[in-house]
Amino acid sequence: MIAPDDLTACKAMIRTGSLSFHAASRLLPARVRDPALALYAFCRVADDDVDEVQDKTAAVLRLRERLDLIYAGRPEARPSDRAFAAVIAGFDLPRALPDALLEGLAWDAMGRRYRTLADLYAYGARVASAVGVMMCVLMRVRDPDALARAADLGLAMQLTNIARDVGEDARAGRLFLPLDWLEEAGINAGALLADPRHSPALGRVTARLLAAADELYLRSGAGVFSLPPDCRMGIAAARHIYAAIGSEVARQGHDSVTRRARTSRGQKLVLMGRALAGSALTHVLPRPAQLHARPVPEVAFLIEAAGQRSARPQRSETLLAILAQLEARDRRGAAG
Repeated sequence: MIAPDDLTACKAMIRTGSLSFHAASRLLPARVRDPALALYAFCRVADDDVDEVQDKTAAVLRLRERLDLIYAGRPEARPSDRAFAAVIAGFDLPRALPDALLEGLAWDAMGRRYRTLADLYAYGARVASAVGVMMCVLMRVRDPDALARAADLGLAMQLTNIARDVGEDARAGRLFLPLDWLEEAGINAGALLADPRHSPALGRVTARLLAAADELYLRSGAGVFSLPPDCRMGIAAARHIYAAIGSEVARQGHDSVTRRARTSRGQKLVLMGRALAGSALTHVLPRPAQLHARPVPEVAFLIEAAGQRSARPQRSETLLAILAQLEARDRRGAAG
């Protein structure tokens, strides 16, 4: 059980750090909302700890140590870590799922770029779909079709984030747009990072990314049918709110370099109402065919991991290899 003080701290983190999720979480039942807030708070802190420091390698290695302690039942004296440890114990959350997030953050520390949309899906699977799949576990849902649609929603949200943050990322030296798309549009990645500017060509790349996100949002909507009835509205609201961010990017001419798309409080309320109407219809409408659509290959490992009923500590060989690279880099930095 999450300690009340830790839960209060997690709520405060989400209220200021993830406005879209905070709005949608209010529509979830307390039995899911509270552990979800703990999950998102830990993920938010983990992302910030890596993203907002200069020594990203050391930050990822520290996060690995924190996860080790959490899964050993001895979390550090941080509200987010203690709350996440309680979630893991209460829901038998497989270690492979937060490890996937750790691997995605390690890719960030390595400055990895993504040549194709499939490569970007592999990244999104780790930093976003893993969270969606963990949300299913918190709802006591481990059906493969439902997990696949949760993974779709995570990917869609991540693509939306990338489309919204093109300028912000470029100014920070980050680039997540598929390199082959940039080359096809005649955009030099180095020049974009050196001097981020909006152009019609860059707008077309952003629009292409949002089109891919829209396909995933469409498929993810089918997964709402597989969730417990009292959870459907909250997840539908999150889906609508994030999709609306993409609509705002489009409304701004797909210019996410000189401006950052946002949804207002009023828009969120309207979208939450739409979610209420849509989730009510799931009680009477037949399940759509998209529910059984095959997941994209890049998320298959998450679905397999979530189906396991054990929080086993083994790490994948890929993650171990990446962590070894980061440790070697950290040692070189210390020696230098």
